[in-house]
Amino acid sequence: MRKCRWLFLSLALLLAAALAAGCGNKPQEPQKEEAKEEDKLQIGLSFDSFVIERWLRDRDMFVSTAQSLGAEVNVQVAGGVVEEQISQIEYFIKKKMDVIVVIPIDGNALYDVLKEAREMGIYIICYDRIVENVNADLYITIDNEKVGTLMGEALIQACPEGGNIFAINGSPTDRNVDEVVRGFNKAIEGSNLNVVYTEYCDNWMAELAGNYVTQGLEVTKDIVGVMCGNDDLASQAVKVLSENRLAGKVAVVAQDADLAACQRIVEGTQEMTVYKPIEQEANTAAEFAVALGKGEDITSGEGEYKAVETFNDGTYDIPYYKIDPIAVTAENMDKVIIDGGFHTREDVYLNIR
Repeated sequence: MRKCRWLFLSLALLLAAALAAGCGNKPQEPQKEEAKEEDKLQIGLSFDSFVIERWLRDRDMFVSTAQSLGAEVNVQVAGGVVEEQISQIEYFIKKKMDVIVVIPIDGNALYDVLKEAREMGIYIICYDRIVENVNADLYITIDNEKVGTLMGEALIQACPEGGNIFAINGSPTDRNVDEVVRGFNKAIEGSNLNVVYTEYCDNWMAELAGNYVTQGLEVTKDIVGVMCGNDDLASQAVKVLSENRLAGKVAVVAQDADLAACQRIVEGTQEMTVYKPIEQEANTAAEFAVALGKGEDITSGEGEYKAVETFNDGTYDIPYYKIDPIAVTAENMDKVIIDGGFHTREDVYLNIR
């Protein structure tokens, strides 16, 4: 009798468990949530390094916008090592990302791995720097030729009587540098400015800029200006000029609107920097990345942004979206940088008493 009672109780428990499994949804919710996460659009974001101040802003703004649109972003940074960036993109391919957004260290070196990604059906966005001949799905950048034009115009205005200048350019493997140089040379053509010393800084290494300005000053100290590829390079150029008692006497122009550069401008040791609307670039790139991942036509779609222009990457005409830069001097620092929320007044004028 006791055995029958235990048998009946056991059968009742089994029946209750079966009913719970068949009718209840709660035990299955974690699995559904996990599947939901896996269904999210996946974006791989590959940076060359975070040495340049602006890239941290780009990362934060891109990730925030993409996440708000329901995508997940895997951020990788190569620390300036090409082989590491290739390895990280291979990881993106293995993880079957929907979109890869890349800020290349060396576009030529990334050709094979990005071509492989495209063949796997992954969309490619070249962010701020182009990878030639890979037929990317979008190239989004600041108007680099205009950046150079603004630099040249600033030097002409700062040095109306003309004179000798140095050109300390960025990395020779960065095609953007060619565009900046083109814009700069067009701007100073026909002026009384004369480029007497030119160098390129491999991998955007700021230390090289200091070395090159030192070497240039050994050729001649009779200079009125220095064009630097970015504000990080300008920091070392100004340091060397200061050591030679030329800081504030020689007009220095650069780009990126780094905090230290804005401080130098209001202090009088740097003439000008080019502010590039990073928030606009990062947010727009994230919008495009999500649209591509959803299979939308970004050249004529219904989204807020459309890539209506094309850019020849050496072989293909690819969708292109460019953003206008702004020249920043002491005169418009407050309006552009401070009122725009890029840096605070307290930080910019930190060393001004």
